[in-house]
Amino acid sequence: MAGWFFLTGKTGSAAAIALIAATYLVPDYARIVAAGLIALFTAVVISGIRTTAALSVVIATVVIGGLLVVALPSLPQAGMAFSGQSTPGLGVLTAAGLMFFAFAGYARMATLGEEVREPRKTLPRAIVGALAIVLAVYAVVGVALLPKFQASGAPDAPLEVLVGGESVAIIIALAVLACAGSLLAIVAGLSRTGLQMARNRDIPGLLSRISERTGGPLVAEITVGVAAIVLVLTTDPLWLVGLSSTGVLAYYAIGHYSALAQPASERILPTAVPVIGLVFCVLLVATLPLTSLLAGLVWSALGLVWFVLARRGRHEVSS
Repeated sequence: MAGWFFLTGKTGSAAAIALIAATYLVPDYARIVAAGLIALFTAVVISGIRTTAALSVVIATVVIGGLLVVALPSLPQAGMAFSGQSTPGLGVLTAAGLMFFAFAGYARMATLGEEVREPRKTLPRAIVGALAIVLAVYAVVGVALLPKFQASGAPDAPLEVLVGGESVAIIIALAVLACAGSLLAIVAGLSRTGLQMARNRDIPGLLSRISERTGGPLVAEITVGVAAIVLVLTTDPLWLVGLSSTGVLAYYAIGHYSALAQPASERILPTAVPVIGLVFCVLLVATLPLTSLLAGLVWSALGLVWFVLARRGRHEVSS
């Protein structure tokens, strides 16, 4: 079920992110351009994990550098922004739930375990390092924005406030690049998760086929790209964000719950961490918009039906 929610949430994320990037570029033809972007980055992922990783590093470096250049000049004004703040209400939790999909990429690196050297050492370092870098960047940008919000309220496009009207093109370029980097990582992570689930026959076994040239899961990569394109062409981006957040929070909750059964000898963090994570995942899901919750419930029911049928099929084959 965690894999089912992962595939759901992240396919929705891929479609939403592609639509966002396309809307920045050509608003009148956003859906067509978004489909083209998904096809392009699916082709990059198919070319091999090394090419995907190298391009991801370049994009992330440019985006992080650009955000810091935009935000750092406003930091000296930030001291006055922390006085007189009101207590946040329930809307903060709802916003956190909707935005959770933007913070859910770190564990995805673990799906690349068989394609990196020394995964037991490399992956924890990569996950913790990426999380630390992103939290630092968000903190810098957030602190830089607070004085601007106090002066004029929260605008629809906050980062544009940092650069002014004449330099909006910089923000647009950074936004499109950031979407491209996320899309690239999502397609790679989705296809690798699909590969492992197909090997376990949780989804059709055809998706476990490996490319002899690249060593990647070719059929899963193509399937992920096609599914995201279908969502782009047929659904609303706001609904996609809600569905994505519901799916992502659900599989993180299952992950935290599963971690409670981990043997003490394999633990890196204390038991309190997955307990806190489980509580907050459930809390954030409960505060999501009703349409997102309903979509998540329907999809979880379909997943349970599929799981029962797939398990019954495996038992019949084995007997």
